[in-house]
Amino acid sequence: MPLEAGLLEILACPACHAPLREEDGELVCQGADCKLAYPIRDDIPVLLVDEARRPA
Repeated sequence: MPLEAGLLEILACPACHAPLREEDGELVCQGADCKLAYPIRDDIPVLLVDEARRPA
């Protein structure tokens, strides 16, 4: 289930503070150098850097 638009507007990457976008069940950082992907579990974003997936 997609996140509410209002929630997505206020969320930011905990590592670099750039905006996030929802993509394939993850929240992906839009920062130029960061690009971490945070999982969404049970409709709750897990915004922990240790849980993030690094870009390929």
